[in-house]
Amino acid sequence: MNDDCAVDALLRAREEGATVFDTSDVYGLGHSQRLLGRMLAQVPRKSISITSTVGAFRGTSVNAYSSLHLHAQVEQSLENLGVESLDVLTLHHTDFGPRDQYLEEARETLEALRDLGRVKALGMRAPTRLAASTAASGDHNQVSAARFAFLVAQFGPKVITTPFNPLIQPPESEAADSEEDEDIFSFARRHGVATMIYEPLGQGLLTGKYLPDTAFGSGDVRSRIAAPVLDAVQRGLQPLRDRFGPTPPDLARVALHYCLKRCPDSIVLTGFTSSQQVAGNYQGLKTELNAPDCEFIDAAYAALRADLVELGQVRSRDAASVP
Repeated sequence: MNDDCAVDALLRAREEGATVFDTSDVYGLGHSQRLLGRMLAQVPRKSISITSTVGAFRGTSVNAYSSLHLHAQVEQSLENLGVESLDVLTLHHTDFGPRDQYLEEARETLEALRDLGRVKALGMRAPTRLAASTAASGDHNQVSAARFAFLVAQFGPKVITTPFNPLIQPPESEAADSEEDEDIFSFARRHGVATMIYEPLGQGLLTGKYLPDTAFGSGDVRSRIAAPVLDAVQRGLQPLRDRFGPTPPDLARVALHYCLKRCPDSIVLTGFTSSQQVAGNYQGLKTELNAPDCEFIDAAYAALRADLVELGQVRSRDAASVP
């Protein structure tokens, strides 16, 4: 997709009703932000909320959250976007260096950016379920409940972002009895924090467009998906094709409805490759699903998750490891 088409798609999303746009300094090393900036220049700024992630790109800094680097990345993001402030700045991971040596200066830097009005609110990225045991690494997919609760207390985020799609064990409807091995949605409810979910279509896997012989480009994260997994997904999606339609837009509609039903209080972030895809996603959401449809969808996705557990690709209570 060329740049003009990307901007057109962003404008189309706004026309369809999108009010939150998510980006990162690492997407195209600023290119994604500059494209979003072109769209922002054509619409009232107050009509759009911008979230951007920081921390994935370390550059020449010892740690991505060192004060100088963090401040520079935020200022560069603002310049790329052509805006005076970010509505939400999300921390990509929980690695603040050995013994959290960069945590205090990161917190002070972020507080200063909020005081200056450059960042309105902070966000934190988390897995869908918090591990019961303490995680020694800074990998956000391995963070423990105690560790994450500690960081939430330190930074006071207003938003938690997490991956979620039908390949992931659905959240509990109510807060968990135990804070150990808790899903992130229950954690967020307890702490009064909003949630945003990303990858609702599993990076396209749940649209059924990838076949077992699909070839991905060098460096594409989807190249790690094994052929047996792709085959299992194709089989698992067949009942949904038979009932709701065979095309990728048909299956995208089902997956998005599922995510909105399972996470009714969350903002759902959906990627796109064209204006047509944006329009198709919104059109699909305009058609309601009845109770039998929802029950059928739940059963089909549960069977698919069970098949992936058999393949060793999904732990029964954790996020899918594919893609």
